[in-house]
Amino acid sequence: MPVLPGLRGYLAALAVLGVGIAVTVLVQADGLATLLTGGGVSVALLVAVGARILLTAAQGLFTSRFTASAQARLRRRLLDATDDPGVTATRITKGVDATATYLAGYLPAMVLSALVPIAVLARLFTADLTSALIVTATVPLIPLFGALIGAHTKARTQWTLLTRLGGHFLDVVRGLPTLKLFGRAQAQARVVREMADAHADATIRTLKVAFLSALVLELVATLSIALVAVPIGFRLLDGSITAHTAMLILALAPEAYLPLRAAGAKFHAATEGLTALKEILAAPTAVRRSGTKTRRLGPPEVVFDRVSVHYGETRALSEVDLTIRSGEHLALVGPSGSGKSTLLAVLLGFVAPTCGRVLVDGVDLQTLDHSSWLRDTAWLPQRPTLFRGTLMENTGGRRVDDIVTDLPDGYTAQVGELGAGLSAGQRQRVGLARALSRSDAGLVLLDEPTARLDARTEATVLAGTKELLPGRTAVLVAHRPALTALASRTVELNHGVTV
Repeated sequence: MPVLPGLRGYLAALAVLGVGIAVTVLVQADGLATLLTGGGVSVALLVAVGARILLTAAQGLFTSRFTASAQARLRRRLLDATDDPGVTATRITKGVDATATYLAGYLPAMVLSALVPIAVLARLFTADLTSALIVTATVPLIPLFGALIGAHTKARTQWTLLTRLGGHFLDVVRGLPTLKLFGRAQAQARVVREMADAHADATIRTLKVAFLSALVLELVATLSIALVAVPIGFRLLDGSITAHTAMLILALAPEAYLPLRAAGAKFHAATEGLTALKEILAAPTAVRRSGTKTRRLGPPEVVFDRVSVHYGETRALSEVDLTIRSGEHLALVGPSGSGKSTLLAVLLGFVAPTCGRVLVDGVDLQTLDHSSWLRDTAWLPQRPTLFRGTLMENTGGRRVDDIVTDLPDGYTAQVGELGAGLSAGQRQRVGLARALSRSDAGLVLLDEPTARLDARTEATVLAGTKELLPGRTAVLVAHRPALTALASRTVELNHGVTV
């Protein structure tokens, strides 16, 4: 999985600030012990208190700035994502916001919980061995109990359910006119309601565990401090320990547990943020290349040479070896999730292979000028992206009379953002018309163009596809036999491997 840019430097800076805070804790505790035993206010105490305030404020300012910068980078990354639009929208809003609890809350607390207890224990061993041994034995109980309770957290499940809900809800909203037309709106409303209830249940379970863990951590920390304080009181009475040492231990002991309690309190909220961060960094994004080579016009020969694509821990393609001859029409078949759309994304240059290469007429695709390559390609995705403007502008100047028969304004009809005002079939035909307008393109890529269409619209799209294919190299991702019949060869993909 890609690493968040600047994270190592961020952790190093937090460590430097943490060391400074740990030093001020020791000096402050010694100054308080001197003050409480009649020694008066020392300059060292005032300096330590002021320095601790400044270091804490600096840490808060630094974490806020880094988090804001990191979230801006994550949003820019998601704008190039090639994942489901609904899932991407949820990640841009809720997902990026959730990372703040991990970056600005949990990570600084974890750094302090690693540095301050060690500094406190080192000082306690020089002051009183018995108290140091008690703190050494009890400090690990807080992360131990926190880990035992945290193992049952549902924050990851909660985030997964939220992304599914966001993606499905966006799809339902987009297709609401079609759903109402076919009487399926109520059924989808029930599905959305069930998904929302599942997310709410997961949230309640997570909150229950979070409240329980907070109670346990506070109880363990309080009892641990009591185990240190009670013996100190008895030893102070019988004179086996000086008042200054006793006050020093009582001032230092809570400081050993405080960072661990703070980290434990932020653990459950940070789990959701960490899960969202991992998903955002692993999300497939469009590759921005700067190749300069151009290719000859005409139908290209395409060779996949041991091409693999990994999205984080997910393997989309695995060492694919495939040759598509110039002018050949290839049908890609296979179950959903087998890597067909990923293969098209690699061929379009939107996704870079994790390993291997794609050769176009013997030239590595990565070295080609991306803009000229796309100009030589006619592409019809599963969901064509339409923009605000007239129907003629969206079809690239291509007239498609069977689309405008049910639109009162014809080719001057205004299309809303993402194709608002058009049915799913009309949007697909507009996308096909746009592909047909690419008369100079030597490569045709169609990603299930007849999916979710009725028989009449499917026949129209198939007729347009037959017009588009002659004299061009074509890759057709197909589920239906009618589209597969247009190909000269069929290749099956299964779990990212050609069969």
